[in-house]
Amino acid sequence: MKKLPLSLIALLFCFAITAQTAQNKKDESWKKIYRASATKFNDLVHTKLDVKFSFDSSYLYGKAWITLKPHFYPTDSLSLDAKGMDIHKVEIVKKGKYLPLKYDYDSMILKVHLDKMYKGGESYTVFIDYTSKPNDLKVQGSAAITDAKGLYFINPKGEEKDKPTEIWTQGETESNSVWFPTIDKPDQKSTEEIIMTVPNKYVTLSNGALISQKKNPNGTRTDYWKMDLPHAPYLFFMGVGEYAIIKDHYKKKEVNYYVEKEYAPVARRIFGHTPEMMAFYSRITGVDYVWNKYSQIVGRDYVSGAMENTTATLHQESAQQDARELVDGNAWEDVIAHELFHHWFGDLVTTESWSNITLNESFADYSETLWNEYKYGKDAGDATNYAGLEAYLRDPSNKSKDLVRFYYKDKEDVFDAVSYSKGGRILHMLRNYVGDSAFFKSLNLYLTTLKFKTAEAHNLRLAFEEVTGQDLNWFWNQWYFGSGNPKLKIDYLYNDDNHNVKVIVEQTQGGDKIFKLPMAIDIYDGASKQRHWVWAENKVDTFSFAYVNRPTLINVDGDKVLLCEKTDNKTIDNFIEQYKHAGLYMDRREAIVYCATKQDDPKAIGLLKMALMDRFDRLRILTLEKLNLQKDSVKNEVEPIIVNMAGSDPKSLVRAKAIELLGKFEKTAYEPIFVKALDDSSYTVAGAGLEALALIDTSAAMTAVKRLVKYPAKGKLNEAIANVLIKLGDESNFDMIANDFDKMPLSDQKFEFLQSFADLLKKVQNTDNLKRGVDLIVKFRESIPQAYKKQTDLYINNAILRQIADRKDGEGLTDQYDYIKSKLPSK
Repeated sequence: MKKLPLSLIALLFCFAITAQTAQNKKDESWKKIYRASATKFNDLVHTKLDVKFSFDSSYLYGKAWITLKPHFYPTDSLSLDAKGMDIHKVEIVKKGKYLPLKYDYDSMILKVHLDKMYKGGESYTVFIDYTSKPNDLKVQGSAAITDAKGLYFINPKGEEKDKPTEIWTQGETESNSVWFPTIDKPDQKSTEEIIMTVPNKYVTLSNGALISQKKNPNGTRTDYWKMDLPHAPYLFFMGVGEYAIIKDHYKKKEVNYYVEKEYAPVARRIFGHTPEMMAFYSRITGVDYVWNKYSQIVGRDYVSGAMENTTATLHQESAQQDARELVDGNAWEDVIAHELFHHWFGDLVTTESWSNITLNESFADYSETLWNEYKYGKDAGDATNYAGLEAYLRDPSNKSKDLVRFYYKDKEDVFDAVSYSKGGRILHMLRNYVGDSAFFKSLNLYLTTLKFKTAEAHNLRLAFEEVTGQDLNWFWNQWYFGSGNPKLKIDYLYNDDNHNVKVIVEQTQGGDKIFKLPMAIDIYDGASKQRHWVWAENKVDTFSFAYVNRPTLINVDGDKVLLCEKTDNKTIDNFIEQYKHAGLYMDRREAIVYCATKQDDPKAIGLLKMALMDRFDRLRILTLEKLNLQKDSVKNEVEPIIVNMAGSDPKSLVRAKAIELLGKFEKTAYEPIFVKALDDSSYTVAGAGLEALALIDTSAAMTAVKRLVKYPAKGKLNEAIANVLIKLGDESNFDMIANDFDKMPLSDQKFEFLQSFADLLKKVQNTDNLKRGVDLIVKFRESIPQAYKKQTDLYINNAILRQIADRKDGEGLTDQYDYIKSKLPSK
């Protein structure tokens, strides 16, 4: 599963985890509860479901045939997870006859008294007639999965004009047992048949192959899906809706993209790298994609980023981007890569317990680095890897958590930046330590040994040990079964008389833990490099190196793979040499960040000017962001470069950032650049051009807005149009702005636009408009999932609504003030 891949959501994610940590400190009894793998009394063998839907009541009417066998010991009982259901019948199936069974049901667990004592390995089939009522079940998700009711009816009665009617399911962690009875644990696996009856206008998607479709006299159709290979219950899936199905293929296997019909023309631009990804992952793992098809479907109001249901991945609606959005690049490509890799790590070999979720999520997280490195080059892979490191380090509470976590308050808590981001960086270090050949051969051994089975972290270690011949307990104990990360202080002592340099690596992290860190130290004489492999494994390690000519650069962790924080006490000359000659993404990034703190130094400005022409677009953007244009000396040096970038950089996001900076110059000479940008195919460039134009000529900006609003706008352009209208205080466009705000999904864009929308409401004089705007903010506030609400409610109530109320109070608009106050919690 992929968490919401959004920077502001990630920040809220950290807030949520921090709040949860504080809450957990109040009740620490969970710290004494060892979270073992679920004991297997019975094993799932096969699950057959026949389901119909009530769109009026949001109910599922189901019949389940569940085939099981005692795991080892004889048993005459069966416990099934069945959350919030009405149970109508429980029967044993014997030679085609259905015989009633006694059972106990507490609305969560269905305890079945079997008709006899079954021996280990002896199969039996239980039939259950039931009704699933997901909306009547009150459950809470996590920071990765924001709801947990398993089965979702989206706009089931068609009451929301601009939203399609859909049904989709979300099983992880243990929510599929809301819509079918099962042993809802990750250490179970079952083959599957699902028979769905739906109105004929809808298409369906489920795991495995579509075997048959039959039209019924009442305007419905019955689709029969079959999965011949075993997989975990949380990976079972159903999707229903009016979709366009774009057909693709990998070798002779179906690859399909289910999108809303308006996105059919661009579906291949969104998902079209999928077959190439399948080939790439098959090649590096040495295990060809084993499943019989691969489909991807987009769901409205989805409660996570995406979910790797076997052969039927579900994506949230943000995956759907129009042609102009895609000019900036496919913002969803990493998610597509992530979910696909789960079909090896998670679906083929599955974690045996949520404590070992690293075996699913760390690999999927790291797959994003692998794909970017393969497809777009090492800079792109390293940038993705660094983004993961940042995500882990962003929240200090992450440092207290083991990667493999046998103690947690709730299973949902393990879906965090430790299991995803830190785990991915640990795999990156492991790959560097053992080498690519051994790394991928070890993955192959792990996958082929355990295919269609479950695993724990030690299984992965054993695979690596068998391939490398090394005892790797030290690595697993330190990184998998330990917490935290090293914090390094690096100093250099040169002795030119003795032609010797001492490199001092000090671990300054708190506590007694000292990390064992294999690393490369590269010593440069101009472009010439000599590499030394060392181990830092003490509080302070000193490494001595002889030289003939004083090194121009000593680069500790030459491959830039360590999961650490560091203070590297290089000189500005060292960093300039690092940028020029070390050459990796992180080498150049570190030099840019350092020189950005020294913008009074001509050497630093020289490097930043060089970085504005870096081969990698994201480093060009970083450099633009770091420029201090308040300094005339900086502005004069870089202004011609920025002008050139605004007009001719090949990457739209770089052009947009350059135009944004030019706008701050407030020079009318640049108006032609801004006007030209208005018609750029990129929403981001057009939006930057409009906001820059508004800074120098509000009349021209307003004229441009009147033209631009005639056509669909998204992203930065939509935000810029609204901001110009808000800035000019034109209430006549309130409905358009309010509608745009309402339609935005939970995203960076909506959070960024919230303050601008509030600024508009401060100016609104029409009370009906004010009430509608406040209602939309409240609707947004209430739509935020429970896992985030504590922090978001504080922000929306205090930083947004109370500010609007204070403005209205100051203006004497009592009716408006009272209405806003009625939507706020009492102090």
